[in-house]
Amino acid sequence: MDFSDFRIADCPRCEGILKPDVVFFGDYVPRDRVYSALDTLKASDGLLVIGSSLMVYSGFRFCRYAREWGKPIATLNLGRTRADSLVDLKLNAGISETLAVSLGQL
Repeated sequence: MDFSDFRIADCPRCEGILKPDVVFFGDYVPRDRVYSALDTLKASDGLLVIGSSLMVYSGFRFCRYAREWGKPIATLNLGRTRADSLVDLKLNAGISETLAVSLGQL
C-alpha cells in the first residue's frame, strides 16, 4: 500500500499534531497518568492483568509495584508474560471463553 499521500490533521488551536488521547508504542505514558494508576493500585486488593504479555515496561512496572507492595497478581493471557515469575495465579487460557464462563454465559 502506498501511504505517501496520507496527511495527518493539524490541531486547529496550536497547529501541532492532532492525535487521540492514547499512548502509542514508543511514546511515554504521561507522568500524572502513571501516578494515578499507582495510587489506584496501592489502594486495591490485588492486580488482574488480562490480555497482555507485559513485554512493554509501562505495563510490567505495575506488576513489579504490586509484588513490592504485597498485592496478589493474577494474569489471564495465552502464552508467556514478562511477569510470570511474579504472579500468584496464571491462567493460560483464551480471554473471551474464560470470562464468559466466569460470568456464567456458557
